[in-house]
Amino acid sequence: MQQLETLVREASELANGHRVIPLQVLTDNETEVARVLQICNACRYCEGFCGVFPAMTRRLEFGKNDVNFLANLCHNCGACLHACQYAPPHEFGVNVPQAMTKVRLDTYSQYAWPPALGGLYRRNGLTLSLAMTAGLALFLMLTVASTGSLWGAVDSNFYGIFPHNTLVGLFAPIFLFAVLALGMGVRKFWHEESPGPTSAPAITESVRNALTLKYLDGGHGDGCNNEDDRFTLLRRRFHHLTFYGFMLCFAATSVATLYHYALNMPAPYGYTSLPKLLGITGGLALVAGTAGLFYLNLRRHPLQQDAAQKPMDRGFIALLFVTGASGLALMLAKGTGALPLALCIHLGSVMALFATMPYGKFAHGIFRAAALLKWSIERRQPSRLQLGDD
Repeated sequence: MQQLETLVREASELANGHRVIPLQVLTDNETEVARVLQICNACRYCEGFCGVFPAMTRRLEFGKNDVNFLANLCHNCGACLHACQYAPPHEFGVNVPQAMTKVRLDTYSQYAWPPALGGLYRRNGLTLSLAMTAGLALFLMLTVASTGSLWGAVDSNFYGIFPHNTLVGLFAPIFLFAVLALGMGVRKFWHEESPGPTSAPAITESVRNALTLKYLDGGHGDGCNNEDDRFTLLRRRFHHLTFYGFMLCFAATSVATLYHYALNMPAPYGYTSLPKLLGITGGLALVAGTAGLFYLNLRRHPLQQDAAQKPMDRGFIALLFVTGASGLALMLAKGTGALPLALCIHLGSVMALFATMPYGKFAHGIFRAAALLKWSIERRQPSRLQLGDD
């Protein structure tokens, strides 16, 4: 133990001497990640916890690209903080989850497209998200009120309120821009440190790890640590409900689009139709998952998160919750006088979600998937140490 303490202390002193910056000038947050990783590289107690630590051991120094890659590979499960003997209040102050969280926000900002909009990540908070939803919903309400009635008996077809082509014209540009902006950002992230040629086994492994949230099991299957350091699988389960709920809702919209254009079967659809079954299941899962994540976010220990990012995290969770809940409310309002109002609220929340998607917490899923693929490719290749690149 004394030998380990000496080795780790030397690593800490080496890190504090700024020799962790091999080529590029790092930001303060990146420098902190490089410092704690130098200490972790000397200790290696957490090597089996997640992909971050075996990927770390393939490096002796940590440049900007390495730090950004490892930060996005981190799932912020908190297991390493719980196990670390050098965590605060120790003088080394090793806090991998918090340091990685700060760098992830820097990553999204640095790789944002267009670059001038990178600063939006830091202002995309709960208040902004809800205000945008309310503003867009109010605009739609005023539009409906100016051409008809916002409350009254209508049939079950909301295309009588907003024509299909009008909805396509509203949402298609926003959605396509969100996809383009996220794609351009992650493309730059990928090419900054290309791990090598992609292979089918690497793709299969990374997709499986992403879809099962493998690295939210704490490395031992018991899950993440909550506010009192007890292990729990709740974060993993609520993430699954949120992700798969969102994907089911997206699938419902995609199937309905196919019905409309390919099969000439316009909405509305019955409760037993495929679009409706997908939408109901997805909406319920999305509401349950986001409610759970919001509850866990409120209770999480301050050392396990970056306080500056709470507004962005909660804003994204709230937008997903309102989108799912308003979608279910719209279904229940079918054929009632509340349909126009419910439709405006739902469309406002969806538009706000798409508008903030490229510059909000949604980006973490895209960058994390890219990091998982990078790690699956990298671990199948000789390390830099084996190649003598150190």
